[in-house]
Amino acid sequence: MKTVIAAAGKGTRMLHLSQDKPKHLIPINGRPWMAHVFDHVVSAGLKDIVLVVGYQAHAWDEFLQHDTHDVKVTVVNQCIVCGTERHGTAISLEAAKEVVSDEQFIFFYGDNIYASDDIKQFCVQDEYSYIGGMRHDEPQRFGVLFEENGVLKKIVEKPQEFIGDMINVGLYKFTPKIFEAVRKIDVSSRGEYELTDAVSLLAQEGKVKVIQVSDYWMDFGRPEDVEKGSVLLSKD
Repeated sequence: MKTVIAAAGKGTRMLHLSQDKPKHLIPINGRPWMAHVFDHVVSAGLKDIVLVVGYQAHAWDEFLQHDTHDVKVTVVNQCIVCGTERHGTAISLEAAKEVVSDEQFIFFYGDNIYASDDIKQFCVQDEYSYIGGMRHDEPQRFGVLFEENGVLKKIVEKPQEFIGDMINVGLYKFTPKIFEAVRKIDVSSRGEYELTDAVSLLAQEGKVKVIQVSDYWMDFGRPEDVEKGSVLLSKD
């Protein structure tokens, strides 16, 4: 099963740390953040990676030469495949369409890291897509997964009223039907094409199941996350 990792963005919240490189290449414990992400994917038994790049695409050259283990890596430049006019999480997925073709695949964003055992849970070949969820004390800060008997009904972004504490952690397994859903979505109020809108369309058909991520998940988005990531990854 291929693993598509979206790493096309600049990471503006990283401020000066991402001025000359994608935030995914910021060093943590002497290695680029993405090298640690690859470690976890490979430990899960997945060695066919599709890396979607964009901002400072040339900066990935050294990483691909020295930090990719015994892994097949296919690089897709989102700016070339999809242009630069449309933005959003769904566009990174769309960029990988020709590479994954009619296969099922795992997808997540390169500024997230998960335990290998949690990634393994998504290696499922069936007619469903899967979305990763985790219990959280502050669900109002995230997209909340509303599910019944393990089947996703809808995703509610940052709800003001409590509807549940299972949040979306951005880890997916998709069937090719996700690309049909992406073609149907419109631009969001943020001016972007949101992957969660496409997932919600599949959920309306009863085609998305929820898998609970039980170990850990970290979002690498702000300068203070460098130290946080260093502590977390030193335990591996």
